[in-house]
This record gives sequence, C-alpha cells and structure tokens, in this order.
Amino acid sequence: MKNKLLAVLFAALCFSSLSAQKKLTNPVIYADVPDMSMIRVGDTYYMSSTTMHMIPSVPIMKSKDLANWEVASYALPFLADIDAMNLTNGKTAYGAGTWASSLRYNKGTFYLSVFSSTTGKSYICTTKDPSKGDWKTHILPRSLHDQSLCFEEDGKIYLIYGGGRLNIIEVKPDLSDFVPGSEKVLIENASTPGGDRGLNAEGSQLFKHGGYYYLFNISWPSGKCRTVLVHRATSIMGPWEGRVAFQDQGVAQGGVVDTPDGRWFAYLFQDHGSVGRIPYLVPMKWENGWPVIGVDGKVPETLDLPASKGLIPGIVNSDEFTRKSGEPKLPLVWQWNHNPLEGFWSVDARKGYLRLTTGRIDTIFVNARNTLTQRTIGPECTGYASFDVTNMKVGDVAGLGLLQKKFGQVGVRYAEDGKYIIMISGQGRTPVEVAKLPLTQKNLYVKIQCDFVEKKDVAEFFYSLDGKKWTKIGNQLKMNYDMPHFVGYRFGLFNYASKTLGGYVDFDYFRIENKITR
Repeated sequence: MKNKLLAVLFAALCFSSLSAQKKLTNPVIYADVPDMSMIRVGDTYYMSSTTMHMIPSVPIMKSKDLANWEVASYALPFLADIDAMNLTNGKTAYGAGTWASSLRYNKGTFYLSVFSSTTGKSYICTTKDPSKGDWKTHILPRSLHDQSLCFEEDGKIYLIYGGGRLNIIEVKPDLSDFVPGSEKVLIENASTPGGDRGLNAEGSQLFKHGGYYYLFNISWPSGKCRTVLVHRATSIMGPWEGRVAFQDQGVAQGGVVDTPDGRWFAYLFQDHGSVGRIPYLVPMKWENGWPVIGVDGKVPETLDLPASKGLIPGIVNSDEFTRKSGEPKLPLVWQWNHNPLEGFWSVDARKGYLRLTTGRIDTIFVNARNTLTQRTIGPECTGYASFDVTNMKVGDVAGLGLLQKKFGQVGVRYAEDGKYIIMISGQGRTPVEVAKLPLTQKNLYVKIQCDFVEKKDVAEFFYSLDGKKWTKIGNQLKMNYDMPHFVGYRFGLFNYASKTLGGYVDFDYFRIENKITR
C-alpha cells in the first residue's frame, strides 16, 4: 500500500512538472521585436513591429496561440530611394527608417499605419491577407509620430499621434491625404497621470471595449521605471480621464488583446540590453471600466498559454541557400541593412549559394551595402557561416558580423600580400583589426557566440578550416545597445571593397542555434 501511495505521489509530481513545463514563459520572444501592435482576427493573432532602417520594412508576424510566432510578410517592402536609405553621400537611416506602427482590421481589410522621420511621410498599407504579402501602400504628406489608427462606425478614419500633447487628425476615406482643418489637440498633456516625467507619453495604441475608448501610452516618470498609462473616454473626442495602468520592471508600451475564450492580455516590451527590446505578455482583467494589468501588479514568469517551441524557424532560421523553383529568393527571416544594391547579390549565380558582389568602395562595416541580416536571440545564440573566398579582390573584406554601432566581424581580408583570417572590433571609436592569420585555402568557416544571460552582453568570435575544429580569434566584444542604431544586435553576412570593385564571395550557408558551446 505504501509503495502504491509513493507511486501515485511520484506520478502526480511528474504530471505537475510536465504541466509547468508546458506553460509559456516571459519574455514571450527573447529577441528585438519592439513597438508591437497586435490584433486577433478569428483564431489568428497578427502583430506588427519596428525594425527601423532594415529593408523590407515593418514585419508582420502571426500566431495561433500568442506563444509561437512566424514572420508572415512585410507591410513596406521598400521605403524610399534616397541617400539615407541607400547609405550614400555620407547619410544613413540608423535610428530612423520606420518607427512604431498601428495594425488594425476593419470590414475584411487589414490596415497598417506607420511613419518615417527619414522621409517625412506617413504610410497606410492595406491587404486582404497579410500572409500573401500583397500590401498596397498609401503615402500621406506628413510624418506623424507614434500613430494609432481608428475606424469609427460613421465611416470616419482617424490617426492619434504625438508625444506629451496628443493630437487627432482625420484621414480621407481613400487614404490619400488628411482632411483639411480636422487636426485637433486630443489630450493636452497625456503624461500627467504618471507624474514628473523624463519621457513624454507616446506610443499611442487605441482600443474600444464596453462602451469606452481606451488610449494606451508609455511614459517614464522621473526616478521610476517605464510606465503604462491609460486614458478612457466615451467619445473619441473626449473628455479623457487617465491613470497609471502598470509599472513593473520597465515592461511597458503596447496594448491589449483578447483570446477566443474571453481572456485578456496586455502585450508590452522591455528594454533588455544588447539583444534589444523584447516582448512580454501580462494577464489583465477589467474592473470598474478600467484595465487591471499584472498578477498582483507584477509581470508573471509563466502564463497559462501553450509553451513556446522556440524562435527557430519562425523569427530566425538557418539558410542553406538552396531554392526550389517558385520559392522566394530570400526567406522572410532575412532583412537587408538599408536598401540593397540590386544586381550585386544573387542566389541563382551559383546553385546553393548566396553570392555577394562588391559594387562600390567602403571602408567600414556599418557603411557597407548589401549586408544581409537576421536578429540575434536570447538568452544565448550562435551564428555560423561558411564561404568561398576564391574570387575576392585585393582590398575586399568579407565574412560574418555583429551589426550595431559597436560591431564585431570575423572573416577574410584580401591584402596585397595575400588573404588573411581577421577579427575586427568596433568596440572603440575607431575599428581595430585585432587579429589576423594567413589563409591559404579557398573556404573558411566562421562563427559568433552571443551571451545575453542576465545582460552579460558579450560575444566571442571563432574560425575553422574544416567546420569541425574551432579556434577563438580576436577580442571578446562587449555588446552595447546604442541609440544611434536603436535596434538589437544582428548577425550580418557581408562583403565590401576598399580598393577594387567586382570581387565576390559565395556563402554556402548561414546557421543559427539557440545555445553556445563553452
């Protein structure tokens, strides 16, 4: 009898442990997915996010369970053919490009609004199905900061925008322009409920529920963490009343979404060091007509949702560069750093390889055209690449990098006296080639390991001559989330020329793992 009782208790403990393991843990996505805007249409959730200067722009992700996400399309495949987006004439779009967007669904159509300080314009993109990627772009003549799109029952369309002072403006039904004379101040000082401020209330997201309009914003009161503010009104034009809705661990900015079974969650993000700004889900409920966010006012570690299966392959993924007929040239996990230089990259020139050909002179990684990127992911990750250096030209630098202001590179430099395996550190003001070794074969294997555990934020660089035995090279990079770029670190495949054009490298693969080897 005693043995049976022990067996039952053991089975119960095992079941309890397995049940706990099946729950979703925060952060929901341990990667740079900031400024989220989320909706549910039927049983599917859709989410837009910010990737700044990356092209294509404004990723749209989808999920069936709020836990497992995949990139479905990009609302803006192309932003503008201008110097800042082309990395020409000394201009860049680092820290700019496109910012916080608003994703909405109205009468069978998906709408995505976003603004760009780079172009000085706002954009409203429409589609019937985000998974097909056939977004139509409508360009509006002004850049309106941190927009939230609203459709009224009388057919009117509004954008709410601004920081501190929040404004509202009507959009023409054909989305071609703003309605003249419609711009008004909606809330004179939306920061007031949070007290003394270091950051004005911004990041507007508007929702309707139970006869009220709810406007969510982020602020940063002096001496406190990033904070969720919410205002409510029975009419979109007000009057509005506001309060602090949530204040814990700096998890803030976003909105709310419900599940088919009637539960509610706030979706918010946290600044989390060099990996970037990472999404959290926080349970919420409605009390006396106000959203109450958190478990006893806190972000819970686990959620009563299915466990995540990982960020591979939905958010990042390995790529062998093999393409079947009819497949896209690049999977959706890839984005270019600024506009690519068309005609100087290919997955067709050599079957099973990505070819990057130099098309102009550059001397530094962050200014190079045609750097192909993917997010790094936490808490740990490793990126690998293999490439053929046979057709490099003197002055060329190629390989795998970590892209941010304080960058790191491992790869090959073709010097006057031959090819060298090199590691370049951008830790200081001037990039330094901290290691170089002669390379006498045509192929090189490289990898970079990133450790984001407890914001350690360090990366180490390796090379291999056979893809099996790895040797550390150069210095450890102390990664730093820097405002001029305003995105988390990214892996980047690169090839740029410092002397002669036309050299190329063929990348055999890029692979990513959610671990590092110590």
